[in-house]
Amino acid sequence: MSLIITDECINCDVCEPVCPNIAIYQGEMIYEIHPDKCTECVGHFDEPQCVAVCPVNCIIKDVAHPESNEELLEKYEQLTLRDGAKSDSPLIQGKP
Repeated sequence: MSLIITDECINCDVCEPVCPNIAIYQGEMIYEIHPDKCTECVGHFDEPQCVAVCPVNCIIKDVAHPESNEELLEKYEQLTLRDGAKSDSPLIQGKP
């Protein structure tokens, strides 16, 4: 499932630059996450990087967008292929 930023966000700017999918953007009031781009860092890292750096723990799973790890990996593959990555990339094959 993708992640969502709650209204506890303090706009500290640390989450946006660590998102490998460029899914985080400045919304009208707080940072927001585009659910079609969020893979919870599946395919990139072992844990969501935005959650790891958030000082107020305001990034949670978005229950409105449930997805399995397999679906997140498929989304990652589609996003990286769209961005010009080759399908034989080690990350797509699950290798470090």
